[in-house]
Amino acid sequence: MKMFKLLLMFENLTNKLETIFKKLKGYGKLNEDNIKEALREVRIALLEADVNLNVVKVFIEKIKVRAIGQEVMSSLTPGQQVVKIVNEELTTVLGGTNSSIALVSKPPTIIMMVGLQGSGKTTTSAKLARRLLKDGQLPLLVAADVYRPAAIEQLNILGKELGIPVFNGNRTNNPIDICKRSLAEALEKGCRSIVIDTAGRLHIDEELMQELKNIKDEIKPHEILFVADAMTGQDAVNVAKTFNEHIGIDGIVLTKMDGDARGGAALSIRSVTGKPIKFIGIGEKLDQLEQFYPDRIASRILGMGDVLSLIEKAQDSFNQEAAQKMQKKLREDSFTLEDFRDQLSQIRKLGPIEQIVSMIPGMGKVKVGEENEKELVRIAAIIDSMTRKEKNNHTIINGSRKKRIAKGSGTEVWEVNRLLKQFVQMKKMMRQFSKPGFMKKFGMPNQLMGNGRGMFPF
Repeated sequence: MKMFKLLLMFENLTNKLETIFKKLKGYGKLNEDNIKEALREVRIALLEADVNLNVVKVFIEKIKVRAIGQEVMSSLTPGQQVVKIVNEELTTVLGGTNSSIALVSKPPTIIMMVGLQGSGKTTTSAKLARRLLKDGQLPLLVAADVYRPAAIEQLNILGKELGIPVFNGNRTNNPIDICKRSLAEALEKGCRSIVIDTAGRLHIDEELMQELKNIKDEIKPHEILFVADAMTGQDAVNVAKTFNEHIGIDGIVLTKMDGDARGGAALSIRSVTGKPIKFIGIGEKLDQLEQFYPDRIASRILGMGDVLSLIEKAQDSFNQEAAQKMQKKLREDSFTLEDFRDQLSQIRKLGPIEQIVSMIPGMGKVKVGEENEKELVRIAAIIDSMTRKEKNNHTIINGSRKKRIAKGSGTEVWEVNRLLKQFVQMKKMMRQFSKPGFMKKFGMPNQLMGNGRGMFPF
């Protein structure tokens, strides 16, 4: 099985902050010196994460004012209270609340994508179009980048893959003309949104800015989204600021977040530009564009997980009827190895295991990787090598059957034994998880484990 890239987003910063706050929580009481020392370390960690200097100064000062007051000093758990303050201020720095596309009452909603060449603008345009299609806003992709070799062809290929119409101006090389004609094309095709992929350059120049201004003046887009490569750090922040000053932007899309271990751009760009981050790209696939939630990202940075995003992933992937059927099987103790095999397939739909684990509170430092992915493949192969009777009744699998199953799956007998043992243990655990109120008892939302709602498949 092909290994997915590890979601590195903020990994370095998260590790450092967890170390700082662990030490802070170790004090029974906090004094001003403890807090100042911790904030010095937080400041260094943020600067090493390539966060804008002015953003860091303001951020630290706000925390300092709150942390040295009665809010912390009179708390029974002062260390935890400091973390709470940091979480709240971090959420504010990231934008406070989430912001999405503002759809107009009289379609089509016109969205203009801008940014430098190499930021992932064309692919992001297609990803955004996919989201709009899913939300019932049939989009028209417009190929207005007439300068980059193969840009139009790339958008045509992506549009075909998604089943979304692409307009390329019928051989005209004038981007303004292409954009004007796309409006009539959208009305003719009954499209409720238009996503325009404009040209970029390797650097900011007057010609590029003037062209974008002309397009803006001519078609009056409802949204201008600046697409930035998160891995370029403060360069992305500075370019975003320049684009906003010259043409005005309504929001930001940060791409390549899956490869950005520092997170400086995400933590700086909102404060510097005053514009919200609306989406983040977390991979190359067309479904890997997520809405940006400041509170959830702040929780991830502080190693608190992101249960809400995990639930949403589960809701998208799992069938409610199948989940209810599975829960009934657990209650009746009729859950089989065949069912187990189906559950593994469902879980893998959520994405790479390391991404799933990183969203569970307290599990951020659990290291998973290629071996874990391979293990799922091995388990599936072992179950596939069983007869229907064996899958439905694991107790009949004796020594000779184990040898046959191992040979058929390309594994060893001990691996078959291990799977059977894990299966029995997992049945017991899942029966506990499926009981009403069990998850609440441990401070986690019931819908994470289903309870008949179809979040997780058990």
